[in-house]
Amino acid sequence: MRNKLVRFSDIGVEPRLVKALRREGIVEPFEVQRESIPDSLLGRDVCCRAPTGSGKTLAFGLPLLSRCSDAKPKKPTSLVLTPTRELAEQIRAVLDPLAKSLGHRIMSIYGGTPYKGQISKLAKGAEIVVACPGRLLDLVEKRALYLENVDIVVLDEADRMADMGFMEPVCEILDACSQNRQTILFSATLDDEVAELVESYQRDPVVIEIGPEEVSMDSMDHIFWRVNSSNKLALSEYVTQNCSPSIVFCKTRAGSNKLGKQLAEMGASVAVLHGGMNQKQRDRSMRKFSTQKVRTLIATDVASRGIDIQGVNCVLHYDPPENGKAYKHRSGRTARAGMTGIVVSLVQKSQQRYYKRIQKQVGISCEITEPMPELIASGNGINPERNNRAKNRKKKRFHDKDRSQGSSKVNSSSGRKSGNKRGRRQRRNFKKSKSNSHKRK
Repeated sequence: MRNKLVRFSDIGVEPRLVKALRREGIVEPFEVQRESIPDSLLGRDVCCRAPTGSGKTLAFGLPLLSRCSDAKPKKPTSLVLTPTRELAEQIRAVLDPLAKSLGHRIMSIYGGTPYKGQISKLAKGAEIVVACPGRLLDLVEKRALYLENVDIVVLDEADRMADMGFMEPVCEILDACSQNRQTILFSATLDDEVAELVESYQRDPVVIEIGPEEVSMDSMDHIFWRVNSSNKLALSEYVTQNCSPSIVFCKTRAGSNKLGKQLAEMGASVAVLHGGMNQKQRDRSMRKFSTQKVRTLIATDVASRGIDIQGVNCVLHYDPPENGKAYKHRSGRTARAGMTGIVVSLVQKSQQRYYKRIQKQVGISCEITEPMPELIASGNGINPERNNRAKNRKKKRFHDKDRSQGSSKVNSSSGRKSGNKRGRRQRRNFKKSKSNSHKRK
């Protein structure tokens, strides 16, 4: 017997929003939405651990829209804090049509764009502001907006904000908001600085946990290939052409530009994303990749933070990640929302020990082998006939003349998992810190 279909109206979402969601083709809530929306609608503080790509934007966005009050010029009443410009714009784009259905005004605030347009919009009034911490504080200092009327605050990807050094400005912003505010926090992890933030700034939060504790390495096939300067580019071209959409990670802006140019000259469809680009250029790259006008995105670590694009089949570590945590962040661009993916690392001889340490940090054990293109050719629904032809044509380019192909098999960490664990709702006693100067009274 089939379980009854749960709809947004069943969990308390108001009719105007239900209708607006239906126009967008959204009818059935995801697990994170079913678990968190009822408590958020009641005005409770909510602390939710959930992976990126699980439906978090609507999980916090629908209660925020429902409970949002009218704003005066320069004095928003609802605030969403997020770590990156790309994520801020994604959230605004998702919530904008829903906000209009209720007569609310929403705007995004982030660096890399002129102050004038943002100051002008704030002066006209906006109920909801989606912002990166740095630019928001700049505008507060310029007296372009005031936060004392903000009675709903959402902290999205709190762990990423901690990683990027934003905890101090986040605390400063929270201190400036209404002391009676509702605080909703979403994060992939609830440890370290995030736990301190929960303890200091939330009142007896309802803690909801969706999916595994952290990015699951088991949902991905991890491949480590031994490469050198003569075959690294050819392998990159082969992987991105035969396992797309794909994201390639480089260490530097210059390296990203160089690789993008090289792959484009080889006929690949690529876009580049890094911090040296202006906002218009970054938006263009994101738009091309998300709409699949290009099949490969070449990015640096910081620029890629917060990218939430479904259907990425492959992540390629062209340059090594900084550490195990960075490996997880990069690799987590694939295998989202119960899907699987391939993660390929190109390992030069001098990097082998380094990559072994990274494997240990993330809890996997994989051999570093000679390149084995057939592993890519058989994955993710790729046309096998096309790959067989390509493999026979290009195989010689992937190996040194004096080396034969390695015969070792690649081990994935422990197979694949599909679906998430059932959401768990609980009260968690976060460890109190001795120094708690930011705690609300």
